[in-house]
Amino acid sequence: MSTRNTTAEIITIGDEILIGQIIDTNSAWIAQQLNLIGINVLQITSISDNKNHIINALNEASLRVNLILVTGGLGPTKDDITKQTIAEFFNAKLVRNQEVFEHISKLMGDRNISMNPLNVQQADVPDNCIVIPNNYGTAPAMWFEKTQIIYIFMPGVPFEMKGILSEQLLPKLKNQFENLAIYHKTLLLFGIAESELAIRISSWEDQLPAIIKLAYLPSYGLLRLRLSAKGDQQDILQQKVELEVEKIRPVIKSYLIGEKDEPLEVIIYNLCKNLNITISIAESCTGGKIANLLTSIPGSSVYFKGGVVAYANEIKEHVLKVDHSVLEQHGAVSYDVVKEMAQNIRTIFRTDYSLAVSGIAGPDGGTDEKPVGTTWIAAASANQIVVKKFSLGKHREQNIQRAAMVSLNELRKLILSENSNQ
Repeated sequence: MSTRNTTAEIITIGDEILIGQIIDTNSAWIAQQLNLIGINVLQITSISDNKNHIINALNEASLRVNLILVTGGLGPTKDDITKQTIAEFFNAKLVRNQEVFEHISKLMGDRNISMNPLNVQQADVPDNCIVIPNNYGTAPAMWFEKTQIIYIFMPGVPFEMKGILSEQLLPKLKNQFENLAIYHKTLLLFGIAESELAIRISSWEDQLPAIIKLAYLPSYGLLRLRLSAKGDQQDILQQKVELEVEKIRPVIKSYLIGEKDEPLEVIIYNLCKNLNITISIAESCTGGKIANLLTSIPGSSVYFKGGVVAYANEIKEHVLKVDHSVLEQHGAVSYDVVKEMAQNIRTIFRTDYSLAVSGIAGPDGGTDEKPVGTTWIAAASANQIVVKKFSLGKHREQNIQRAAMVSLNELRKLILSENSNQ
């Protein structure tokens, strides 16, 4: 099978997705991987563990696309009915696959678990499919071809699905389909609203070549501007996109913080690692969110020495050494308190830079003078301290997310201002 216009649909099976018990992260990841090899995802569908729903979804998808990827419903329990349903859909019989059986036996033995009938049944597969081994679990993936359409069924456990797809299925799909080349370029901007940016770059956007598509992707102060081009030759696509980036860069220079599709915490990680500097954090209203973001990056211990979540005033006073009179006079959410928090955490942890944040996340605690969303942020070094006030909004979760992102950006700006020549 070879086509220059491969289109795909992703189907996730599981009642747990439809009732909100788990979040479907599989579809987003699969879509990203397919896009990288030039396969367009036209639709993502979630359905229940129901025979008729599964069959209807497969039939409907086959009218839209030529590649269908399905996750979920391949477990050993009675509620996982996908395998029996697809055997009927493809007019197949379930037969014992010896290689799969031996793999499951070894896996159970390595885990010191006795084989039971349900484990054994997982080695039964439709007799007309290509079996794709699962090196990370018991349920194999299955590949079918029917009326010029490829159907792939994978387990729903994310790390099993990712292992199978990345190691075995993506190379096979890449060889199977002759797809157009694709090139993405993402510009990361901070501190500008989507609508304001759209107005500023409207003339540039209007003259973009037809092969380049532009997308605005906002989230908590960070705005990703993605340029995507599709065509025959990767190098030509890259040249065209980079030419357009050169044109727009002067217009967005004051907001541009990066030219890779990576989160702000990764930018901080790379910055600190390259400059060989250390940081510490004192958090109040963010409740450890900033430290969580920083430590989500492997190797962050190289530069992140630690932090203190100081919700109560006595912690600010006795652990962070904020002066009692300052707390009494100005309140925890103030210029003076967040300044002392930043200065003192840097001294206590003996780091090159520090960050402190104190605010009113809500929904309660606001006053006329300090409404919900009022947030003070301080970034400090041995040479200077920058303290700023922000009004972030009325919703608690939004305030926490925004405060964390704005804080990291203030730290980034201070580090760059003092190391611009390095």
